[in-house]
Amino acid sequence: MTHEEQRIWLIQKLLDEDIHYKRYRIPDDEQGQKDLLRALMNVRMPSAISDEFQRIQDEYLTEENKRSGITDLAELSPTKLDERIYLWQGDITALKVDAIVNAANSQLCGCFRALHNCVDNIIHSKAGIELRLCCNDMMQAQGHEEPTGQAKITPAFNLPCKYVIHTVGPIVSGHLQKEHEELLASCYRSCLELAEANGVESIAFCCISTGVFCFPNERAAEIALETVLAYFAETNSRLKVVFNVFKDEDYAIYRNILNHSIISP
Repeated sequence: MTHEEQRIWLIQKLLDEDIHYKRYRIPDDEQGQKDLLRALMNVRMPSAISDEFQRIQDEYLTEENKRSGITDLAELSPTKLDERIYLWQGDITALKVDAIVNAANSQLCGCFRALHNCVDNIIHSKAGIELRLCCNDMMQAQGHEEPTGQAKITPAFNLPCKYVIHTVGPIVSGHLQKEHEELLASCYRSCLELAEANGVESIAFCCISTGVFCFPNERAAEIALETVLAYFAETNSRLKVVFNVFKDEDYAIYRNILNHSIISP
């Protein structure tokens, strides 16, 4: 099958799973097809999928991710503040590092809203259905929702990184409280410890809790850097840390903090 034929085959297989999808027609245009495939993957509940589907999906997503462009950590330059710290703006799923961090919800099975633009949705969409299945197995074994401030690690499946580290950040309703700050710091610390426990040598953090969880962006960046620097000071770790930002606002915040070195561990 060609790349395009694989996409149509995957869509049809997912449509065939649910009788309610019988009225759906596969769009003729490429972007319409990509959106429909992603939407079907987003809303699909965690249930077994055939080996044939996984094989074709994996071939398709690996090629799709390659076509979107991959940035290797080796191509980036560290910050002046610390040779272990990097700042990079772009899509975290395009980074070739050992692990990327996913800002997950407490169910830890991905975002079920079709085509939602959160990092949780994008990571699951580009990793493939296996990631949701893996997370579901892990959560079923755990028997309860993931507590805020902790983290879990999974394979990255079709992403260019090796692992995804999932952490649940605090939700800020109203005024920012000390507890929110402590929980966010715990997210970063938990991810760092879990990374090193699994032999990870490089990790990319998204801006945890600053989206729909409403944590103030600047304070979140300060806590992120404070926590990483404190971890370095305590452990003498050689772990390479990428602060990945997507929005111009967050890039400006991190660049200002890093350039002025206003934070000490």
